[in-house]
Amino acid sequence: MNEQEFAELAAGHALHALSDADEQRFRAALAEHPEWQDLVQADRQTAATIADALPPVAPPAHLRADLLARIAVTPQNQPESQDQAEPQDQAEPQADGTPPVDRKPPRRGSRLMFVLAACLVLLVGAGIGTAVLVSQLRPPASVVALDEIRSAPDAAEQTVQLASGGTATAHWSEELGKAVLVTTGLEDPGQGETYELWLVRDEAPIAAGVFEPDDGEATAQLDQQMQPGDAIAVTIEQSGGSPTGAPTTDPIIVIPTA
Repeated sequence: MNEQEFAELAAGHALHALSDADEQRFRAALAEHPEWQDLVQADRQTAATIADALPPVAPPAHLRADLLARIAVTPQNQPESQDQAEPQDQAEPQADGTPPVDRKPPRRGSRLMFVLAACLVLLVGAGIGTAVLVSQLRPPASVVALDEIRSAPDAAEQTVQLASGGTATAHWSEELGKAVLVTTGLEDPGQGETYELWLVRDEAPIAAGVFEPDDGEATAQLDQQMQPGDAIAVTIEQSGGSPTGAPTTDPIIVIPTA
């Protein structure tokens, strides 16, 4: 399984829309490729954003029917050539001469369109207005930045183990000047406290935003322009961030990028 195939399964997993067979494939692939955990976290955050929609408002009566009609006529991505088409499993001719049955699996694009349709219909049926629905389907800025970094020609990453047993992975692109930290198994910082990001440049820390983990997981973008040689660090500070603009505690995470 390649990374793109796993990303599609991860999206279905976040929506609890996988079949038993696909769920098993998802878990097996994640066990084999733990470095894909950030894809899972990104999809979980997107699904959580949908679930945390604003208080319901009554949608127009025709909205559900219009939505289904649009989905029905939405074209699917077609292979550009025969070489790019997905392989088909050809059944052997049967002994009685019955023609073989084409066992080509359903296209992933069709399956994902069905998942998206089901998700949208459920949200509309719950009474979420169109404007709210569209805004909630937009991925968080940190997830968008992570996708941009991963697509950059100079994309780089580094993972460190946490004392809690979790991991922290820094993703960055010097060409874009962007960096994103993805964590798993990160402990709660404590009442009235938060995690603060820092870029350490020539031994001088630069405040780069605060974040809160959700069940130990987070995808946080540093809100300062990154430069070559910067290190990425995290400290625990009072809620809202360090009042002095400098770290008040020793860093719990330090990831060099040079």
